[in-house]
Amino acid sequence: MSANELGAFLRASREAVTPAQVGLPEGGRRRTPGLRRAELATLAGLSVEYLSRLEQGRDRRPSAAVLGALADALRMSPDERLHLRILSKSGDDAGCCAPPADAVRPTVRAVLERLEPAPAILVNRLCDILAWTDGYASLTGPAGALDTRPPNLVRYLFTDPRAKAAYPDWDRVADERVALLRAGSAAADPHLANLADELAVTAGVPFRDRAKAPPRLPARTGVERFVHPDAGEIRLAYETLDLSVSGDQRLVVYLPADDAASAALGRLARQSVTG
Repeated sequence: MSANELGAFLRASREAVTPAQVGLPEGGRRRTPGLRRAELATLAGLSVEYLSRLEQGRDRRPSAAVLGALADALRMSPDERLHLRILSKSGDDAGCCAPPADAVRPTVRAVLERLEPAPAILVNRLCDILAWTDGYASLTGPAGALDTRPPNLVRYLFTDPRAKAAYPDWDRVADERVALLRAGSAAADPHLANLADELAVTAGVPFRDRAKAPPRLPARTGVERFVHPDAGEIRLAYETLDLSVSGDQRLVVYLPADDAASAALGRLARQSVTG
């Protein structure tokens, strides 16, 4: 993971915004995509030199007013603004070294029980799977996703050879898993660093290249294809929900994306009960 996640995120955000989106002329040939640094500095009311320091990591503690001006200039969404704020606090000591939450509140377990037979999981900021429904076990267990203790979404995807067969869109899912991992922790988090170091060795280039790429927000909703060894390919729509009390934990719920997926999940649920 980059030691300058804030600067990398600012630069990636700047390059993702076209001049037309912020009311500026295209200005002829451009060497880089998106806004020029000078254009963003003008829109945000900053000096080019100061924006350069932020993007290069020479200043990692911008004020709230500066963050707000940059977010406004870049037309950031609410989620992007929150992520920008989190990255700006990554140099703070508070909370950086706290172990990832591994306790599951009784009420959260009760929610998972109510979600049966839908596949659903509770994950912490390192993507450890802390709790899951029987529906999730029926769906992913035969593919090995729950074989380790604790199971981990990223470790499974990058190090278990069964994962590439389970996810036909493996590259896209891998991008999303790494984005989820990076968005959940500050760059200085030693627990994140330990996992990243482990995967840099055990998973190699596929993980290292994604960890070095500009940071971005993961998709909180979408559709994934999963191949069950017996039921075949199943299209799953997912929703990611942050727990209000434990910001370190997320609830991910999977729903059938079409009638065929609904029928397949129903068969798996019945087999789980009779088995």
